[in-house]
Amino acid sequence: MKLYGVVGWKNAGKTGLMERLVTEISGRGFSVSTVKHAHHRFDVDHPGKDSHRHRVAGATEVLLASRNRFALMHELRDEDEPSLDTLLSKLAPVDLVLIEGYKRDAHPKVEAHRAVTGNPLIAPDDQTIRAVASDTPLDLDRPVFDLDDTKAIADFILGQVGL
Repeated sequence: MKLYGVVGWKNAGKTGLMERLVTEISGRGFSVSTVKHAHHRFDVDHPGKDSHRHRVAGATEVLLASRNRFALMHELRDEDEPSLDTLLSKLAPVDLVLIEGYKRDAHPKVEAHRAVTGNPLIAPDDQTIRAVASDTPLDLDRPVFDLDDTKAIADFILGQVGL
């Protein structure tokens, strides 16, 4: 599978860019999956639901399935957080996996940047960032795209991964 990441500081526009890229790239006929890293606790399950009750009872994995989708929840309990490679091995094959976060991993990335956040760019110190999508012009040693120019960013990513 081909991989490409979207990184940036909080409120930089990562999730919006990811959403637009999935729409754009899948609209071109490519299959796309996503991986999103969360730095905080999260839960996709709800107290009182059968699947939640199974987890609370001690199940390591709970697979919730219907005719529309399935979700596999795996409780880490006291295990270490799995690596990105381990998580990627659990995905069904697709043309492209877009990864939000995991900025310290070695896959190629585009950085989302909004000037209003006041955060410094990550790109100058990270060669895995191959381009920046920004709401303000920047002078860098790699391509800079308008944060809202989804088509151009998608063209760049697809060219980078050979699709």
